Amino acid sequence: MANRLQNKIAIVTGGGKGIGKAIALAFASEGATVVVAGRDLSRLEETVETICSHKGTAMAIQTDVADEQQVKQMVAGTMDTYGQIDILVNNSGIVGPVSPIVDMDLDEWNETLAINLTGAMLCSREALKVMVPRRTGTIIAIGSEGGRGCDGRAGRPDRGAYGCSKMGMIGLAETMAVEVGQHGIRVNVISPAGVIGERLAHFKTTVHAGVSADERQKKLAANYSLGRFAEASEIASIAVFLASDESSAITGQIIVANCGHHVVH
Repeated sequence: MANRLQNKIAIVTGGGKGIGKAIALAFASEGATVVVAGRDLSRLEETVETICSHKGTAMAIQTDVADEQQVKQMVAGTMDTYGQIDILVNNSGIVGPVSPIVDMDLDEWNETLAINLTGAMLCSREALKVMVPRRTGTIIAIGSEGGRGCDGRAGRPDRGAYGCSKMGMIGLAETMAVEVGQHGIRVNVISPAGVIGERLAHFKTTVHAGVSADERQKKLAANYSLGRFAEASEIASIAVFLASDESSAITGQIIVANCGHHVVH
């Protein structure tokens, strides 16, 4: 194992699958002790088992990040077991409704913002209560190009709830970076576009507007300069960099990892 994160305690929300799991595994491979949090305990335990099978150290804490009390319990459980928090990755998120604003269901809207944005605030707030007195720490938010846009356009039809939650995450991270920089704490955002995993896998089993799943995926890939989507492991590598001392001068930034995503005209 490498040791760029040796003796660090990291919390990764949404650590049971996809980008979150990849980050948890990458952190552990660099020597960090990892707490994986999320709603699906069985998946969290799979991540922990994988880390431990490679002689790493990890713990699962079932947590709904939209629930204030559960977030407090997650942080308290981490502190009771390990005594410190050095890294927080706000990765938990849902796709949310696919609907134009005129037809938006309020419950679906509220759920999306509660998990994607308010959850990130709650986790950050509680982790900062530990980090600020120690005058050290780093927070990494997993944003999305769906909330940043390209070619100067951020709005995407039918994805208002998701897009607003991810735009909000950028504002949250930039605000925290200014607030806590004086305490030696850094806050940054990683902004991927399409990432290979379960959210793209549905293209293999669905048909959209008479276009096969493979054809639609090929068409989407044409919007990327590299002609492909990112791997979760590539996003994890950036997270390791941002969590390590190698990025000690970087805060309040959006690190775009979108394989050159652009709009084909």
